[in-house]
Amino acid sequence: MGKMKMHTPNFTDENIAKIAELFPNCVTEVKGEEKDEGGRVKDGRSETSASIPQPSSLRQAIDFDLLKQELSADVVEGVRERYTLNWPGKNEAIATANAPINKTLRPCREESIDFDATENLYVEGDNLEALKLLQETYLGKIKMVYIDPPYNTGNDFVYSDNFTADSEEYALDAGLKDEDGNRLVNLDQYKQNTVANGRFHSVWLSMMYSRLKLSRNLMHDDGVLIVSIDENEHTNVVKLGKEVFGEENFCGEIIWKNSSKNDQSYLSIQHEYFVIFVKNKQVNKGEWTERKEGLSQIYAAFAGFKKKHGDDWASIHAEALVWYKGFPEANPISSSKHYSWMDERGVYFPDNISGPNDGQYVYDVTHPVTKQLCKQPSTGWRYPETKMEERISDNYVHFGKDHTTVPNNKTYLKNTEYQSLTSMRFVDGRSASKRLAKLFGEKVFTNPKDEFLLKDLFKAIGLNGDDIILDFFAGSGSTFHAAMELNKEQNSRCSTILVQLEEDLHAMLKTAKGSAKKVTSNAIKYLKSKGRPQVVSELGKERCRLAGLKIKEDLATTSSELDIGFRVLKIDESNMNDVYYTPDQLDQDNIDLFAEHIKGDRTAEDLLFQVMLDWGVPLSAKIEKQTIDGKTVYLVNENDLLACFDQGINEELIKKLASHKPMRAVFRDDAFESDSLKINVDQIFKVLSPGTEVKSI
Repeated sequence: MGKMKMHTPNFTDENIAKIAELFPNCVTEVKGEEKDEGGRVKDGRSETSASIPQPSSLRQAIDFDLLKQELSADVVEGVRERYTLNWPGKNEAIATANAPINKTLRPCREESIDFDATENLYVEGDNLEALKLLQETYLGKIKMVYIDPPYNTGNDFVYSDNFTADSEEYALDAGLKDEDGNRLVNLDQYKQNTVANGRFHSVWLSMMYSRLKLSRNLMHDDGVLIVSIDENEHTNVVKLGKEVFGEENFCGEIIWKNSSKNDQSYLSIQHEYFVIFVKNKQVNKGEWTERKEGLSQIYAAFAGFKKKHGDDWASIHAEALVWYKGFPEANPISSSKHYSWMDERGVYFPDNISGPNDGQYVYDVTHPVTKQLCKQPSTGWRYPETKMEERISDNYVHFGKDHTTVPNNKTYLKNTEYQSLTSMRFVDGRSASKRLAKLFGEKVFTNPKDEFLLKDLFKAIGLNGDDIILDFFAGSGSTFHAAMELNKEQNSRCSTILVQLEEDLHAMLKTAKGSAKKVTSNAIKYLKSKGRPQVVSELGKERCRLAGLKIKEDLATTSSELDIGFRVLKIDESNMNDVYYTPDQLDQDNIDLFAEHIKGDRTAEDLLFQVMLDWGVPLSAKIEKQTIDGKTVYLVNENDLLACFDQGINEELIKKLASHKPMRAVFRDDAFESDSLKINVDQIFKVLSPGTEVKSI
């Protein structure tokens, strides 16, 4: 019976294996495991080879000098100049993205909503660790990655990506535990990325690069990435996205005019950006459409004109022209101002009726009022004469006051409500803040993203069915709110995976300025009143709870069909003691410390979720808990996975469990009554359930 690895993939190992398949002559071996102060292996190698630590003294590595030659038609004598995005720390960011971690996700039922039925996940902890933990389970399954990262304004905190330190040392350094082992996150331990930092942009780029690389792995082939950003790092986001996704997969950007402020030197910045990439344009063809803005106002206005003027279409037209003039050109309504006519069918504009080819159809058309022949278009009519007569009879042709003007087609607004996704948005940024303040009862978050704007973008890009949306800078939870609004509107089942660090609001209050100080104080006061930790992730979870309840109220009778819950999972150290990963490091002096390979404070459900991570089972999968012969047994997604972590398992129970014929089964390594039974477990399953893969932890 094989043992589960119980840690995230080592992408360096995997990349070396892939290169070895293509260029076996570029694979070499290196020796030595002494580490420098940065945690890197020191073994006397040149800088042109790389490796990863393994228990043995010899490790595989790539000879990059040979690899360069394999990839060049010319003789390589040195590093050639080339077009690339580079910054101090880029290589370290690549190594950071590839390095494995011994972490897990622990379920937290008491903070979840509808834990057993929901498809939504809320992951609490560092997003780089979360992305690594999600690799096996969600590889190629995410349709949309939307992120609103720190804008690098000089007041942001950068994430600590030091994974080379000892686990306890790292926990202290990153502020994850105090000296007594209590879990916390104190942003005083995080470096503030100020302009005074000589690597101001480099630090931010390194932070983003590793996360984008990992998120791309998770995306479906037709997946979409949207990054919200402002002018501080806009250029670098575009360059970084082109590096990670390929220049050919850059779709463009949407400019969101969200402000009318006029308080800056040089230029008053009144907009932000949505930078958009797809994973593969050969798969995602970009057939993205959206409903034109301002249609509700236009329809309401014409309904008023109709009520006032009845069937006097000319008077309605005259009043519509005046009404449209009340809107500036920047307003989306102005782009529909040519829809200024109305008839019994609705609002329309007189469209071109000429033929595409010169002299295509030439015949006489009589004006219905003057009874004289109308002026013809220079290239002839678009339709044959019989078709034209039919359209005139059905009132689909717009005639001028008399025969001196060319008639036109009637193009109705209701038939042209959708257009290609456009690159401009005009949405007041204060609206989302006001709605969120109303939801909480006071303003507790600065500059939340507009959930209805996000909903419209998600819809335009085609999110539907059971698509998954990932947001690893979840903040106030706008992505969850937007997804729920989307599901409500189109009766879909899109789910979200949110990731948010437990950023300490008290530490944020120390550096907050202006109105942000008051807002942060409100947030602390609100969470204290609820008896919850004063961290950003708690605000996000509370917003998800409140938004779900509000949407459920709005839906009334159909509310039971909408998934407004979320399953809270918290990043923590592995459930397994160090002996599980490095048994060869035991000696007679410390063997008693490692008698138990599973940490004593971990529950069976903790173990189950680490197994689900390791085996790639969806973390939102339905979990059924049964008691069989006095032992607790978990069935995940019916028979996808069977797990029993109780001890004292006998042969009769093994046979009963095998009768379920699960796809996978897992037990504790020390669960069985005897060593002989442990040896025979595989054989029992082979006889009773030959399709089951059996492993132990």
